[in-house]
Amino acid sequence: MKNFRRDHPQFSQCGLNCLLCPMNVGGYCPGCGGGEGNQSCAVARCALEKGVGEFCTRCDRFPCEGYGKMMEYDSFVPHSCILQDLKRAEELGLEVYITELQERRAILDSLLNDWNDGRRKGVYCTAVYLLETEDLRRAFEEMQAAVSADASVKEKAITAVSVLEETAQTRGIVLKLNKKPKEK
Repeated sequence: MKNFRRDHPQFSQCGLNCLLCPMNVGGYCPGCGGGEGNQSCAVARCALEKGVGEFCTRCDRFPCEGYGKMMEYDSFVPHSCILQDLKRAEELGLEVYITELQERRAILDSLLNDWNDGRRKGVYCTAVYLLETEDLRRAFEEMQAAVSADASVKEKAITAVSVLEETAQTRGIVLKLNKKPKEK
């Protein structure tokens, strides 16, 4: 949206973690309210019209009916976490929460740069989005310990996915996006 700017584009108006989104990672979107390249969004448009500021939680109608529909299906990132992420950001304080997102993004960047055989971006983004930071730290340490210094990128990718899936499974998390079925 033209002229839509926010102080914290790493974490969206509605509660999505823009910093962990494949669109942001790939440089296609600067995050919610990040300026040029920012994607058009009905939630942001509504927040602007109502003058609620940085986050929808400041609206007297929060959470509105739009949240239920938004949380049913995923786009590039899991939408099922947005309410809990907004709550966590409020509990920790925004600066602390963004620091946590930056740590998770650093893990994601490392996975994409050093552990990706060209076919793992989706699973890495989903895992980093859904897993808790402490679980990611442990999983990353386990990955590093499990591969030899001369392991190929393909071997590293297989190990990384295996460790991430095992970590997710112990938490009852499935590392797949809930995509809306295509209409026939």
